[in-house]
Amino acid sequence: MKTRAAIAWEAAKPLSIHELELAPPRAGEVLVEIKATGIEQYD
Repeated sequence: MKTRAAIAWEAAKPLSIHELELAPPRAGEVLVEIKATGIEQYD
């Protein structure tokens, strides 16, 4: 299955959005969908 991920390649740099191929859950695993999250920037 395909999914999108925000990846931080370096500290203090913008996140980059990538499409990844994710293996389906195996026996004893579950798939959790995150609906919302937040990041707060402190200067």
